[in-house]
Amino acid sequence: MPLGLFDSGFGGLTVYRKVREQLPAYDMLYLGDTARTPYGNRSFEAILRFTTEGVEHLFAQGCPLVVIACNTASAKALRTIQQKLLPVKYLDRRVLGIIRPSAEALAQEAPESRVALWATEGTVRSESYALELEKLAPHIRLTQVACPLLVPLVENGELAGAGLEYFLEQYWRETLERAGGVPDALLLACTHYPLLYPAIRRLVPASTKILVQADLVAPALTDYLTRHADFDKRLTRGESERFLTTDQTESFAKLASLFLGRNIVAEQVEL
Repeated sequence: MPLGLFDSGFGGLTVYRKVREQLPAYDMLYLGDTARTPYGNRSFEAILRFTTEGVEHLFAQGCPLVVIACNTASAKALRTIQQKLLPVKYLDRRVLGIIRPSAEALAQEAPESRVALWATEGTVRSESYALELEKLAPHIRLTQVACPLLVPLVENGELAGAGLEYFLEQYWRETLERAGGVPDALLLACTHYPLLYPAIRRLVPASTKILVQADLVAPALTDYLTRHADFDKRLTRGESERFLTTDQTESFAKLASLFLGRNIVAEQVEL
């Protein structure tokens, strides 16, 4: 009974990598819906349907617990799945997202500060982070900036160079203008963005702390399993891993090596 991780494509592999480091003994199953990525510009109905199909596929593979390692899917589908799907069909399963633990970490890092986040258009439009932070730290001044060109750059291997620097500078300038100054913290609220961390760190002043989602989600998941021993006991520990994709396995494996820093074997599935 493996731990499941679902993403619209490849970005969730940055979360997978940290979770694997944190929980090396656990069997894990990753599903990337690469045939329908990106989710960022999709309608609520489409994202909910795609995410539900992905989660149910992981359930069918034996996963008692699934982490939606995608900000857009977490923002637009998680609550409906938790409130309407699980109580009706899967009382013995759980689905977690990555927005809540990320917002909690941001609130702890800067409870009364000026903070910013970079994300996809879908995540920004959802206002999920603003709603969470309003409950957790109402005095935080949050600036959200959509960075739609960063994901394509990552998936095309453009992790450095003049082109990337140009767009990063544009997004940082927009951040400064909208925030009214240099933020105390910047949350990279897209799981692709950690691959751009070196370039972003060179651009952003040292006084601004950069928070990487995978570093926040993995400890939060470990804490969840500690507090929910019944689910933790159901997860098997054979150190196995499988990677599923809804598109070509060769292209998935090639990009996965970029995210994971090692070669993997992928299996193609239909949802």
